[in-house]
Amino acid sequence: MEENEEVEKTPLTDTVVYICIIAGSAGLMYGYDTAVSGGVMMMKPFLKKFFPAILLKMIDNDMKQDQYCRFNSHRLTAFISSMFIAGLVSSLLAGRVTSLIGRKLSLITSGILFLTGNGLEVFAQNLAMLIAGRLFVGFGVGFANQAAPVYITEMAPSKWRGTLNTAFQFFVCCGSVLASIINFGASHSNTNLGWRLALGYASLPATLLIIGAIFIPDTPSSLIQRDKLDEALTTLSRVRSTKAEAEAELKDLVSSTEAIKLNTQNPYLKILELRYRPQLILTVAIAGFQQLTGVGMVALYAPVVMRTIGMGTEESLLAAVVIGFVNLVSVLMSTCMVDKIGRRFLFIGGGIQIIFSQVFIACTLAIQSQIVIEGFPKNYGVVVLVLMCLISSAFGWSWGPLTWLVPSEILPIEVRAAGTGISVATNLLITFILAQLSMAMLCYMKFGLFLFYGATTLLMTMVIGVFLPETKGVPLESMESVWNEHWFWKWVLSS
Repeated sequence: MEENEEVEKTPLTDTVVYICIIAGSAGLMYGYDTAVSGGVMMMKPFLKKFFPAILLKMIDNDMKQDQYCRFNSHRLTAFISSMFIAGLVSSLLAGRVTSLIGRKLSLITSGILFLTGNGLEVFAQNLAMLIAGRLFVGFGVGFANQAAPVYITEMAPSKWRGTLNTAFQFFVCCGSVLASIINFGASHSNTNLGWRLALGYASLPATLLIIGAIFIPDTPSSLIQRDKLDEALTTLSRVRSTKAEAEAELKDLVSSTEAIKLNTQNPYLKILELRYRPQLILTVAIAGFQQLTGVGMVALYAPVVMRTIGMGTEESLLAAVVIGFVNLVSVLMSTCMVDKIGRRFLFIGGGIQIIFSQVFIACTLAIQSQIVIEGFPKNYGVVVLVLMCLISSAFGWSWGPLTWLVPSEILPIEVRAAGTGISVATNLLITFILAQLSMAMLCYMKFGLFLFYGATTLLMTMVIGVFLPETKGVPLESMESVWNEHWFWKWVLSS
């Protein structure tokens, strides 16, 4: 009881807000690149240079052409999905690297890798060079998505951990909105300069992250793991309100890491032990389920989907801007709610809103079944846009930020880097698969694709409701008690 009272009294310092914002800006890279790639797919000069067959489909006025299949191209989806497969590989490596060199250097590494890939994309002369750039961008994203949430979790006071951790998703949304706006502007260019500039602006958040990360300290937990106690105390003194508070937290962190130093077992093997089973299962489930909300159709392919249902290129890109703004506002709502009403409520509430929205999209498209050969009436496009905004909104205040927050806080320090690496890898694996298959699934399943996402969201909402304990306000060093008190996991652990 006394421990929880101390948590409630913990104030939030300006310094910890500043350094968490710098770390959270890693999300700018991810959000911008994800949204900009979906937008440049709509630009005729880009398609003419790399995907001329798709351009012919776009300008083909033969109404016998199945509108759902207009963008079904493995080469085109490879442009999108190659980034995610590279991120999958690098996120697994990042878990180990982050433990060895610290969270700070991992953030800098992510920015450098991303910047390298972005340069290759911008100056690409052929598809091979373009894909090579996407791979390097993916390597940077893998490091960023693994290191940033862990950094924020380990720096933030327990009371403010959820609020500060949403900074990562907030910057993802900011990047997405900026990319959508720039895509809309670049779409008016009839030369290669338009799409090259749209891709090139991604170098700005990468540069911001590299420069910003140079001036922030590493986390106390990471420093203690590497026997840098004096630096850890210095860091805690910067981010906590009093020296006494910093010294008390240092003592707790040292105590919780003493046993870790005696164990040299590979963390990727260690996390398979029974005592980490609840955290591992929920970490993988949350990371995988996030993309099965169907958010990829909103975040990655929003302009493509809107173009498919009959909107023009400019209208489709403008619709993506609207969806992005809705998502951004909902993430700000999450910032205010996550440490007040808890993680479980947001997960379940967001899941329910997504389920109904997906079902209504499917019904809207099914009712107007003749759209396959006649094209979508404009009013149906507006209805679909509103429903996609509802999905984006629900995702923004639930599954979006919580997918990065919850795994980083439920994992014990000795397996936190490895566990978050597995979490990011799982997320990027599912994203890669869906990014590669989404256009084919839309072509063959048509409106049934949205029913599929509604069903998977129903399943994952039930899993969260049954198996995830509430972690709001629980200090990281006391997180083990949450699992020992859960009705199901205490039985698993006792066995």
